[in-house]
Amino acid sequence: MPRLSEVIAELDALWPPERAEEWDAVGTVCGDPGAEIARVLFAVDPVQEIAEEAVALGADLIVAHHPLYLRGTTSVAASHFKGRVVHALIKHDIALHVAHTNADTADPGVSDALAGALDLRVTGPLVPENGLGRICELDHPETLREFAARAAARLPATAQGIRVAGDPDAIVRRVAVSGGSGDGLFGAARAAGVDAFLTADLRHHPVSEAVQQTPLGLVDAAHWATEWPWCEQAAAQLDEISDRHGWNLRVHVSKTVTDPWSSHHTSGAPN
Repeated sequence: MPRLSEVIAELDALWPPERAEEWDAVGTVCGDPGAEIARVLFAVDPVQEIAEEAVALGADLIVAHHPLYLRGTTSVAASHFKGRVVHALIKHDIALHVAHTNADTADPGVSDALAGALDLRVTGPLVPENGLGRICELDHPETLREFAARAAARLPATAQGIRVAGDPDAIVRRVAVSGGSGDGLFGAARAAGVDAFLTADLRHHPVSEAVQQTPLGLVDAAHWATEWPWCEQAAAQLDEISDRHGWNLRVHVSKTVTDPWSSHHTSGAPN
């Protein structure tokens, strides 16, 4: 079996930590570099449910997309929910490694996995300077309504579902996708000349301004749902590495929905 340090070296080659944004917190959060690794669990969020799943699975390593401590801390006391995660992992000899914005800009990265989940053909990055997002083509034109239905059918189910801004009957041929929060990329999507942009965490004012400026269709999915496909892609990459080295790792992808929204009700009060 490989040591944790050997596995991390391969993960860092896939998602170089130096490609992470300056504000980000990527890398190994806890774990003994010399510990043997036999089973790995991939997940979006390093929350308590994932820690408990890793314990039940007998995993030695969690690879998460989101950082546990993004802004730093002075305590990992179990009196805090993040501290309880750390205690659970250390108590059961489970390492935690994070690949966040370094996985967003990797090739293949988070947006490639999102495009793959929607069966889109990637033609290039949305932001060539840093490799963020992807420009894609559909195999055949469809309406914005149909494209949103495609996203709803192929992404993991969440309480939010899919929201759409723009003419639902507009024809869509080229799209941009970006896993995670993407309303800062409206300018890049407009410059790319795409017909629709699929991302997450779209806010009222940027969307209101965007639909006034351009016919660009906007498709807003849950943050977790746009990034979960990366877990399957990343697990497949580690499987290939394991086979190449003869490590015989057992690699798993968590199906636990850690999207924080728990229910959705359509509003119907009279105006």
